[in-house]
Amino acid sequence: GSPTNPDPKRILLVLCGSIGDVTRALPLANLIHRGFPKATLAWAVEPPSLPLIEHHPAVDEVILFDRPRWWKQFVPFLKKIRAGRFDWVLDLQRHLKSGIISSWSGAPIRLGFHRLDCNEFNWILNNRHIPALGDGLSKFNHYLKFAEYLVLVPDRVEWQLSLTREEQLSVARHLLGVRGGFAALFVGSRWESKGWFPAQISSCASLIQARHGLGVVLLGSETDAAVAREVQRSCGRDIANLVGRTSLKEAVGIIARAKVAVGPDTGLMHIAAAVGTPVISLWGATNPSRTGPYGFEELIIQGKADCSPCYRKWCPIGRVC
Repeated sequence: GSPTNPDPKRILLVLCGSIGDVTRALPLANLIHRGFPKATLAWAVEPPSLPLIEHHPAVDEVILFDRPRWWKQFVPFLKKIRAGRFDWVLDLQRHLKSGIISSWSGAPIRLGFHRLDCNEFNWILNNRHIPALGDGLSKFNHYLKFAEYLVLVPDRVEWQLSLTREEQLSVARHLLGVRGGFAALFVGSRWESKGWFPAQISSCASLIQARHGLGVVLLGSETDAAVAREVQRSCGRDIANLVGRTSLKEAVGIIARAKVAVGPDTGLMHIAAAVGTPVISLWGATNPSRTGPYGFEELIIQGKADCSPCYRKWCPIGRVC
């Protein structure tokens, strides 16, 4: 049996993090939902990733942490966590903040990462820990170790990212001008060091059109809009620039319809893997063996530079990788 209370009524996942992290944890949420069908599963999350779990079939409850206004929000947020009266907490984030959230819940079972795999004393705030695994293991598989600890068999990997009818209709609207099959190109990344150059995106787009006869759709966030405009200028009218114009769920729907996706290490890359669209991922500052897209490892392209992977958000030497 499980090394914990075998019959939890209420379980909390703490993973406020990035879109990529939240996407990679969805299969774990599905396993917990299947393994403990009577339990209520709650998830503590920040606004950017909220759309991924808001109407997710495995998630019963969302507790929102609005980080930009954290000094106002943190105490009311912690009160909600405490009021949840959780039996188990799974702290998937390994930082001080997630440890505080886990500890403050007052849950009798608080499961986190091993001391050797944690930052900022996170491990002190949890009272159960999965084994030490190091950074050689992909983050995706690291999350699944929580399922193993709870004696859940990771028999099948399921994401269950679905769109409402309204979202499906707006996806169709966004793609009105796109005839036939298309490739989705992810323009930016949250780290400057991970982004590719406008000239590279343009030549990739032209190659896809000329050699494979596919349309090209650019996706990304508001902050990538200037780069996208530059790409559009050099490619002409033949590409659909949807950068900063879609919601996250609309982007999920567009990627799901693409024949292939290309781009750097970013949340949309993990979404492509989750919806089963082959994704060619471009790597420099970060390590694909740790954060590569699940199931499309053979399509990884890694830049060659002595300093790669550096894990720096800003590159002082012009992104030679």
